[in-house]
Amino acid sequence: MSEVTREAMEYDVVIVGAGPAGLSAAIRLKQLDPEREVVVLEKGSEVGAHILSGAVLDPCGLDALIPDWKEKGAPLNVPVRKDNFYLMGEAGKLRVPNWPMPPLMNNHGNYIVSMGNVCRWMAEQAEDLGVEVFPGMACSELVYGEDGEVKGVVAGEFGRNPDGTPGPSYEPGMELHGKYVFLGEGIRGSLTKEVMARYDLSEGKEPQKFGLGMKEIWEVDPDKHNEGEVTHTMGWPLGSNAGGGSFIYHLENNQVYVGFVVHLNYTNPYVYPYMEFQRFKHHPMVAELLEGGKRIAYGARAISEGGYQSMPKMVAPGVAILGCGVGMVNVPRIKGNHNAMLSGKAAAEAAHAAIEAGRGSDELADYETEVREGAIGKDLKKVRNVKPLWSKYGLGASLALGGLDMWTNTLGFSLLGTLKHGKTDADATEPAEKHVKIDYPRPDGKLSFDRLTNVSYSMTNHEESQPCHLQLKDDSVPISVNLPAYDEPAQRYCPAGVYEVVREEGQEPKFVINFQNCVHCKTCDIKDPSQNINWVTPQGGDGPNYPNM
Repeated sequence: MSEVTREAMEYDVVIVGAGPAGLSAAIRLKQLDPEREVVVLEKGSEVGAHILSGAVLDPCGLDALIPDWKEKGAPLNVPVRKDNFYLMGEAGKLRVPNWPMPPLMNNHGNYIVSMGNVCRWMAEQAEDLGVEVFPGMACSELVYGEDGEVKGVVAGEFGRNPDGTPGPSYEPGMELHGKYVFLGEGIRGSLTKEVMARYDLSEGKEPQKFGLGMKEIWEVDPDKHNEGEVTHTMGWPLGSNAGGGSFIYHLENNQVYVGFVVHLNYTNPYVYPYMEFQRFKHHPMVAELLEGGKRIAYGARAISEGGYQSMPKMVAPGVAILGCGVGMVNVPRIKGNHNAMLSGKAAAEAAHAAIEAGRGSDELADYETEVREGAIGKDLKKVRNVKPLWSKYGLGASLALGGLDMWTNTLGFSLLGTLKHGKTDADATEPAEKHVKIDYPRPDGKLSFDRLTNVSYSMTNHEESQPCHLQLKDDSVPISVNLPAYDEPAQRYCPAGVYEVVREEGQEPKFVINFQNCVHCKTCDIKDPSQNINWVTPQGGDGPNYPNM
C-alpha cells in the first residue's frame, strides 16, 4: 500500500467518525474559531447509518455544547416520565423500588432518543458552521510524519480485489493531513487499535471490558404503548451463564426500543448471546407488550464496560482518542453518549489552544487532564467498582455492594478503593469440556427470529468483491485450536451469523466467514479466545444502514 501515490489535503483537525464525540469536537472547534479548517470522515453511507445506542440521553453534553439545542430543533422529543427496574425470573418479576438507588440512577430529566437521528441533527449543526462532513469515507490507514507522529489518514480507498491488490476500478483515496487527528471510531476502531499498540497507551491500565448490545425497534399496539416509560431488567434468562440485562424504552409513534446486553466476560463458550435476547422476549411481561406488534429494525454493537480504571492514555503525538474508543460508558446508568460529547468538546478546546499557541502534532495533555479530572472522570469514578463486583461475585453482590459503593462515592469516599477487572473478555472463555451445551428454544417467527432474518432488518450490505475486513491472523486456528478447545464460539457470539463451521460428509470441517452479514459490532475482535480475528474497516458506505437506532 505504501507505493500508492495519493493527493493530500491539509486541515487544522481531521476527525474520524461522525458519532457524538467526533461531531461535538467539530462543532466546538468551529465555535471557537470559524476560520478553523475541520473535516469529519464517516465510514457509514450517511451520518447515523452506523450509530446504535439504547438510548436514554443525559442532555448535559448537549447543554454544554449547544445550550439552545431545543430552539434549534434537536430530536429530543420524549422526556422520561416513568422509570422501572425489575429482577426477572422465568415466569415472574420483582419490582426494585427507586428510592434506595443512588441519585445518579434517576432518569428523570433525560430523554429517550434515536442517537442516529441526534447525530444526523448534530451533523447539520456542524455543516452550518462550515465543517466539511464526508460520509461513505472509510479511513483505512494512518499517515505518520518523519518523527513518528500521526500526521493524517487515508480515506476513500475503493476497488481492491479480494486478495488486496488494486482492481480495475481502483481508487486510491486521499491523504487528509491535520495538525491533530481525532479518532472517534467508537468501540475497537481499527485505527484506534493501531495507535494504542504503537504508543502502548494501555500500559499500567486495567484491561477494557465489553458487553454485546442487541436492539430491535418494535411498533406495538397503541393501547400497550406508554410514551416516556423506561424499563430495565436483570436476571432471567441469563442466570449464572453471563452478566447482563435488558432495556425497554417507549418512544413516540407507538414505537418501543427492546434491547439486551450480555457481558462478554462469560466463561461458557456455549453461551449464545443472540438467542438469550430472543428467549428474553418470551418472558410474560415482554411478550404481553410485543404480541400483536411488529419488529421493524435490528442491530448490534459492542459496549465498553471497563470504566474509570480501564481508560487508556488518550493522547499520542498528533492524535487524540475520543468517546467510546477510550471507554466512557457509565455501566450502572447504561449511558455514555453524554461523556462522548463532553470528550469531543474537551479535545476541541485543547486543540484550539494548542494551535493558537503555534503548536501541532504534539500530545494534547490538557485534553487528557480534563477527561480524567473533569465531569467525565467524576461521573465514571463514582461507579468504578460496579462492574468488577458483578464480574467477581455475581448479580446479588453487584446490587448490594455496588449500590453501597455508589452511595459512599456520592459522599466522596469508597470503602472498596478501586477494584481490578483482571482478565480480558477473551481470556475469560474456558474450554468447552468444562461446560454443558445450552439448549436454546427455536425462534417462533413472531416474537423471536433467527439471526439471518433479523440481519435483513439492519439493511446491511457489503461489496462482495473487496477484501474480507474480518482478517484471520492464522487461517488454521479456527479449526485446529478453537473448534476442539472451545467448540468454535464464533458460531455463537456473533449476532449476525458471520461465522460458520461447515461440515460436509467425508471432509474436514471448514471455517466460513460471511463478511457480507457483518453489522460492525466488533464482538469477534473482542471475544475470540485465541485473539485471532482482526476487525478492520471495509470500504466506505458498506455495513448496516440503521434508520432510527
